[in-house]
Amino acid sequence: MAMSLDLTPAHTVLLAVHYATNADIASLTTLAARHGAVLRKDLLLRILLGYLPEAVPSSEYVELIQAIEAGAIPELAPDPLDTSPVAALSRDAAVKKVRKLHLPPLHRDGGAGPEADGDDANPTVLFLLRRARRVDDEAGLLDELPALLAPFVGLAPCVRTLLVSAVLPLLRRNYEYHADEPIDYTLRAFEDLPDRVAAEELLSRTGAQAEDLEFVGRDLRGLVGPWLYDERRWTRRKAREGASGENAAEMDDAEASICPGWEQVLEWLMAQASRSWRVAVSAVDQWDGPSEADLGGYGAMWLSDDEQGHLEQTYARAALACAYLIPEPSVEALEGAFSIATKLSSLLDLDPGASLHAAAAVLAPVTAPNLGALIAPRHKRHLRNELLQNSNRLTATTPAAIKLLQALILSAFILTIAGSPTTVRKAAELALLQDERDQKAEAVKLIHTLSNNGPNNNDKYWIKARNEILWLRDWGSEEDGLSAAQAVKGVFGELTRECIEVEVLKALLANNRFTLARSLYEDSSDKPISRKLLQDTIFAAAMSAYDNASNPNRTRGGVKKCEDIIHAFPRTAEKSLAATQRIEALIKATHALSEFRLVLKQGEPFTPVVLRVHADPISIVDKILEQNPKSYTRLHDLVDIGANMVEAGLTAARRDKADPHLQEMPTQRLLAERRITAMCIDAALAEDDFETAFSYVTTRLSAIGAPPPPPAPAAPTSKASSPAKTTAPAPIPDDYSWKAALQAGKYRLTPRTVRPTHLGLAGAASPALRHLEQRLACLATALRIAPAPTLAEILAAYRRAEEELEVAVRVEAEAEDAWERAADEGVGLGGIPGGFDVGDMGGPKKAPRGKTPGVVGVGEVGGGRAMETGMRRGGGGEEAPMSLFDLSRASVLSAQRNLTALSSLQRSALGKLGGGGAGPAEAQPAAARALPSSGGGATDEGDGSGGEAKRVRKRDQLKEAAMGTLVSGVGWLINAPAQEREREGG
Repeated sequence: MAMSLDLTPAHTVLLAVHYATNADIASLTTLAARHGAVLRKDLLLRILLGYLPEAVPSSEYVELIQAIEAGAIPELAPDPLDTSPVAALSRDAAVKKVRKLHLPPLHRDGGAGPEADGDDANPTVLFLLRRARRVDDEAGLLDELPALLAPFVGLAPCVRTLLVSAVLPLLRRNYEYHADEPIDYTLRAFEDLPDRVAAEELLSRTGAQAEDLEFVGRDLRGLVGPWLYDERRWTRRKAREGASGENAAEMDDAEASICPGWEQVLEWLMAQASRSWRVAVSAVDQWDGPSEADLGGYGAMWLSDDEQGHLEQTYARAALACAYLIPEPSVEALEGAFSIATKLSSLLDLDPGASLHAAAAVLAPVTAPNLGALIAPRHKRHLRNELLQNSNRLTATTPAAIKLLQALILSAFILTIAGSPTTVRKAAELALLQDERDQKAEAVKLIHTLSNNGPNNNDKYWIKARNEILWLRDWGSEEDGLSAAQAVKGVFGELTRECIEVEVLKALLANNRFTLARSLYEDSSDKPISRKLLQDTIFAAAMSAYDNASNPNRTRGGVKKCEDIIHAFPRTAEKSLAATQRIEALIKATHALSEFRLVLKQGEPFTPVVLRVHADPISIVDKILEQNPKSYTRLHDLVDIGANMVEAGLTAARRDKADPHLQEMPTQRLLAERRITAMCIDAALAEDDFETAFSYVTTRLSAIGAPPPPPAPAAPTSKASSPAKTTAPAPIPDDYSWKAALQAGKYRLTPRTVRPTHLGLAGAASPALRHLEQRLACLATALRIAPAPTLAEILAAYRRAEEELEVAVRVEAEAEDAWERAADEGVGLGGIPGGFDVGDMGGPKKAPRGKTPGVVGVGEVGGGRAMETGMRRGGGGEEAPMSLFDLSRASVLSAQRNLTALSSLQRSALGKLGGGGAGPAEAQPAAARALPSSGGGATDEGDGSGGEAKRVRKRDQLKEAAMGTLVSGVGWLINAPAQEREREGG
């Protein structure tokens, strides 16, 4: 029906509600234009707010809102309006229906969003605020709100605030940036969230994926930046402005909490630094702070100077804190931390400096005002707590704090690329705690890593490494001209330069950089290490190389390196130094051991360090003798090994330090020689080489004097009257030599005994007699050198050997007498010198029974034939003539055969025992009973007459005279004592 000009106000309102409900914006606009007196601005806005469907696109009715606000609504429908929906209603019915309408008010509805202030607020502004929330609440069309609000951002600040700080962040979070995981909040619910929760929700997906790192700055600019431009974020600041007196002071103390939402953003940033440092680094690199906010082109918004300054300062503090919180000790992480420091330098209008790699190459001195005051133990608590507090000087936005951070990052970078991964926090702890032990441990670890990972043959590498380590000590401040007291303390600041130089020297020596080490520490003019410390370090490095050696040969491995280290410093490790001599002796002993097979522990070959730490190094010689057959024949080499062990000081530490006499080098050498000689004697006996053992006893041990008797206690005298006392040298506690001599004296011939090869033509006719005499000689030596408490055992052995000798001599004498009787009865004249045997005419000469042709041995006494005329050719050939030397020697030996000479020799031996002070008196009668007296002539015990009176043969007298003559002339050939000396001794 056509429009009636007489529509009542009730019909007009109902018709407007009908048009709004059906979203007939054109008819509603025309109706409002024609009935402006009824459809006033606030009524029309309430009808739109209550009945216009929220799903209607904002673009369809935003012009109507603009027209309503402008007060000039155009007629968009010139044709008569359709009033049929209300035509059938009477006036009263229309009034009743109007009264039943529930038109929502335009005033604030209890929400937390921005509202117009004052009772006379603009209805359009109120409509827009409530319409925006209703659209999102009812239809979920958050993306329609910018079109609704954008045309009116200049109408009132609250419209812009709603659009920029609420709609825009929520819209970007759910529809643009992270549409795959939106947050489940409506606009109204998002506005009602506490600030900390809202900030956390906005950033919940920022940097969650590795591919999102490039968008971290976008999120901060587009979400956090706009969201902060709401005065409700600064409610505490408002409370501070309204406070006075003490309340204002309290608010000032809690200034860090004036914007809880921003604090949450900073905490999120620091949490990312600890958890995913790449997100924090990307955030600082891509975002300049709150001043860089993306408001979507909806105009500009400003904060107060105090608020803006607070945001910038706290952002810089948080960025500094992020650098300290990065937990990964990698080059990439340190580069990220350094980029944070560089970015902050730019934001604070400071010199950003060079890149991290360039700074590491240059190692420029680190200087800044008040930098030294920051490096103090009292600031260590700021590394973990109160990072954002104004009292934290490490995160303050000052040039000193920035320089300190850069120096710490560079220090950690140097440590990390050297192979000792270090975080910024760890470097800060080293510098701030100033714990010398921790710093030294880290320095040693660094140098050890450089030594293991670096090229061993590159001097430039080691020069660079040394410079870096020295820079870590003071960050180059001493090179900048500052004194030691003014110098800044770096991560190794508590260590002296000499301490660091010593560790570097150790590394150079360990890596065979001897020439470089000598040029730096011995030839240089500045002498970074004192001479004494340099010597100690060189010797310690040499011994370390020795201890790590696996081969005892001095031409290879660690032993060679030990020797090279000593020789690399000729002016420092002089040959005259005792330490140098000890090491040289140790090397000689070790190298000598390499010539033998030696296993001290089953399955483990001998290593040099075993020698140095062995509780009894001389005992190693015993192992050599056990494991190397015939090694006892190298007595001289083994004695040299023992002497070198003594020279090396290996035995001194094992001795009783309470006895200074035992610490004397000559005493130790002599004792080692005797002990090794005794070991060789025992080894020779174990291998049945009695001749070698006997030679060692007679040549090595016989020269040892018997231990003197203990001195008698002197009567006490006054100090004033007592003359100066001369203390006799203490005896050497040799418990080895006499035992070896005793064992040799106890040895008995066996089928395995090595036959002597040194006798030649003078081979013994009776080896048993010769062996018994050798045993007696060994026992006599044992008696002479043994201590008094052990003589009983030796005497017992001596008596047994003497008895065996008596029996053997008696048997031999009987055999000889039988042969002589046969000669006297004329059996033949061949046995008499110059005589002829019948066998010489008619056939080969028949040898005496039980004899072997040859010459009597040197050691045989009183047995066998006097001598043979010479060697016979095998088939009864012509006899070979004897030389004068052989004749003289054989004559003496033949003369010794008679009992008179044997008695003389035995008395001489017993006289030596008595002269030594240790031989028992009863030994002489026993020996005298065994042998006939030389004064009474020889006893013919072989005579068969039994009780016939004793007589002296003329032949025996002639033999004795010849014996005396020959002994006096050529007795030296057999070491026989002259008879004149024997008589003098008797």
